[in-house]
Amino acid sequence: MSFIADKQTLDDLSLLGKYNTHSIFHIFNQVKTRGAEKLLNELFLHPLTDAEQINNRSAAFRYFGDHPTTFPFDEALLGNMEAFLDEGSAGNLPMAIWGMSRKKLMAVLVKEETYQLQLAGIDTCIALLKGFAVLLDQLEQEGRDKNTPWEKWVATARHILRDKRLRELTTTKRSLLQNARLHYLVASVFQQSLKTLLNLTYEIEVFITVSRIGKKKGFAYGTAFPKEKNMLVATGVRHPGLEKAVSNTLSFRGNSNVLFLTGANMAGKSTLMKSTGIMMYLAHMGFPVAAVDLQFSVLDGIYSSVNVPDDLNRGYSHFYAEVLRVKKVAEEVDAGKHLFVIFDELFKGTNVKDAYDATLAVTAAFTAFTDCFFIISTHIFEVGDALKSEGDHIQFEFLPTIMEGTVPRYTYRLQKGITSDRQGMIIIENEGILDML
Repeated sequence: MSFIADKQTLDDLSLLGKYNTHSIFHIFNQVKTRGAEKLLNELFLHPLTDAEQINNRSAAFRYFGDHPTTFPFDEALLGNMEAFLDEGSAGNLPMAIWGMSRKKLMAVLVKEETYQLQLAGIDTCIALLKGFAVLLDQLEQEGRDKNTPWEKWVATARHILRDKRLRELTTTKRSLLQNARLHYLVASVFQQSLKTLLNLTYEIEVFITVSRIGKKKGFAYGTAFPKEKNMLVATGVRHPGLEKAVSNTLSFRGNSNVLFLTGANMAGKSTLMKSTGIMMYLAHMGFPVAAVDLQFSVLDGIYSSVNVPDDLNRGYSHFYAEVLRVKKVAEEVDAGKHLFVIFDELFKGTNVKDAYDATLAVTAAFTAFTDCFFIISTHIFEVGDALKSEGDHIQFEFLPTIMEGTVPRYTYRLQKGITSDRQGMIIIENEGILDML
């Protein structure tokens, strides 16, 4: 089963985007090779939904955090080798010899470059094979070839490099026939094995790079549990894109599955909600997360409603778009899925009375879906008082504002309870808008 995160959620949390300098992908995209970047993108597109797989991937990242490693390969050589392998070779050795002979003849007669390009491709493969051999010997001597993330790489490299046919041809000055034979072996006989080795090499680069970034930023790794555990405990949660982010602690269980969040504008509600959603998405990838500690049961996906746009083409107002978003989430949770749901300012596109009634009804209804966890924020703090009669399923927390004269100061730290803070007019007055008018 694939992890659920639709476009609205991916956009709300700024998860993807190679060219978006504010995306979470951009934080981790410090790999050097195109193959590793492609793999990193695939990992971001497909979080895991199995606790064992998540923990195994986290363990691989942890390994490279504990054993700092410099990526030992030239990115240009890896790219050239991949292109060479993609071209392939003739289906048998005689055809390979004929093809190379023809290319050499054309190089002499009409200065065609394909022969030299083919020799350059072969030389690239030899250079990388020698580099692979050096690393293989080093890993075997250090005892890092078993029960480590290198294990599959070592097994594949050993299968290729210890083959007598390749070892003979890569250590001698080569004739045309030897070049043809080597081309046939590399681009045909060992083509799939070498592609596997390249993919494992890209995987190693991702492990090295992501673990280095996680360690540098002080991130931690979550521990995943099966769905049946039905819990989420996160200590020191912060936004991974902020250098001096304030951290908070959150917890959810089946009998306490809704967090009702209040606070004034600019108090940090949206940032906290996004931080938690990003943390859960990265945790399901097995990636390091911006937290001190995270224990979580595996979920089926994440839905958010932070920046819900209207749809002029369909004639949808902002409020109707919000209603459709709530309906979509309701259908998913009613289908029995285990979800993490974020609603930032429910029904802000309608009048206060309807927003109050709808927020109250929807929040109360979500408490019944104990396999899901919800964070619901609102400015309509009066809803909180009405929700207190719903029992212990709802946690009430707020982000406070401290007034220093007419200037608000925000702590960004959660406190228990409900706040009635409203500083909208104070901010407007402080900006001198009314004086201008």
